[in-house]
Amino acid sequence: MSEWKECKLENLGLLQRGRSRHRPRYAFHLYGGKYPFIQTGEIREARKYVIKFEQTYSEAGLAQSKIWPKGTLCITIAANIAELAILSFDACFPDSVLGFIPNNEFADLDFIYYTLTHFQKELKHVGEGSVQDNINLGTFQNVLFPIPPLPEQRAIASVLSSLDDKIDLLHRQNTTLEAMAETLFRQWFVEEAVEGWEEGTLGDVASFHNGKKRPDNIIEGNIPIYGGNGILGYANKSNYGGVTVIIGRVGAYCGSLYIERNPVWISDNALVAKPINKEHPSFLLFLLKSLQLNEMAEGSSHPLLTQTLLKSTQIILPPERLIESFVYQADTWLNKIDKNNKQIRTLEKLRDTLLPKLMCDEVRVEYNKEESK
Repeated sequence: MSEWKECKLENLGLLQRGRSRHRPRYAFHLYGGKYPFIQTGEIREARKYVIKFEQTYSEAGLAQSKIWPKGTLCITIAANIAELAILSFDACFPDSVLGFIPNNEFADLDFIYYTLTHFQKELKHVGEGSVQDNINLGTFQNVLFPIPPLPEQRAIASVLSSLDDKIDLLHRQNTTLEAMAETLFRQWFVEEAVEGWEEGTLGDVASFHNGKKRPDNIIEGNIPIYGGNGILGYANKSNYGGVTVIIGRVGAYCGSLYIERNPVWISDNALVAKPINKEHPSFLLFLLKSLQLNEMAEGSSHPLLTQTLLKSTQIILPPERLIESFVYQADTWLNKIDKNNKQIRTLEKLRDTLLPKLMCDEVRVEYNKEESK
């Protein structure tokens, strides 16, 4: 790494805090316009790029903020600290987020993103210990990061980005396949529902079970650990097998839904739904999606889904033959999603294995050294 140099971010581009000068921060006249307004939660949930937003600023909102251009690297410095994502459109964000725009003569955007990803744990550790975890602009102004010549930055970023691009493509395929299944369910069982179909409850088609707190003796393995917000990690043993529908049962992820066809460990902030007819898990999944479980949850400040609430929920029971036809088609799409998810996990593991090796020069990439002179 003789050609690598330790550099501060501010020497590699523009590094500034976002802007949100109005107090109190939430005033109705600031919102509802045409300017995307990104917050820390959307950065945390993004895989690499921020591709969606829930709030917008009005002209008044923009006047007390600032538009950051597409390609800005966002870094959270409060609450969920050191979360990273790149804007895929022009947007505003508050002062709980840092914006970094690289100087193209010194730094590659993707390389800086992966560098900060590599050092993310250390950056999070810097902000621990206060009442609310946070770091500030000064933290990043003082931290030195190992930076190679620009051509090598681009070569390293290209390797890692190619993996992320494949992962993103598979995620988008999954979104399309799931939307197709949801559309078919809505058409057959909602729009074309027959008045004479039998009435019943969710308890007639499924059983519900609470997940369990992960014991300390579970070690790293290949079995997904699910919480209310998806996969939390991997264990060496399971607490549920077969095809399992997983429901987030509490808090912000109340009503979130996932399906797994292999053994899993379900945590205590999720519920398990098992179809009475073992051949119908895909029907159960899209039935639950159609019910908008997050709106059914009890409690406004801390919403909660319970077994009792779910079992007693009123539904219409379509004829068996129609359910079987739906399952036949939906399973085709879900099987493809399952294969994509396995490939995603393989690619993520490869990316996460390569990242530290590339950053410490243990694995080298070929690049044109003449470009760096």
